[in-house]
Amino acid sequence: MASTTCAINVNVDEKTKKEALKILKDLGLNMSTFINMALIQVVKKDGIPFEITNSKPSRELIKALQERDEMINNPKKYKRYSNREELEKALLSDE
Repeated sequence: MASTTCAINVNVDEKTKKEALKILKDLGLNMSTFINMALIQVVKKDGIPFEITNSKPSRELIKALQERDEMINNPKKYKRYSNREELEKALLSDE
């Protein structure tokens, strides 16, 4: 038995839609085909078929950025190197 189709109306940001349409066109797809593919994957995976993450920076990144800011704001507290060889020697030493 052939399945029937139904329409879905979706509100989306205009810029996002234009960018997505360009990418889909480059892939040889149209919006309807992509949405059908995505919905089929939702059913097959019994959930969202891709990872959804929060775009907050990791703790490690926050710590590294704070360390960078400390070094920028207090440069005299940190040793400077005039060339790569000096830096490499310091990194490889047991000090």
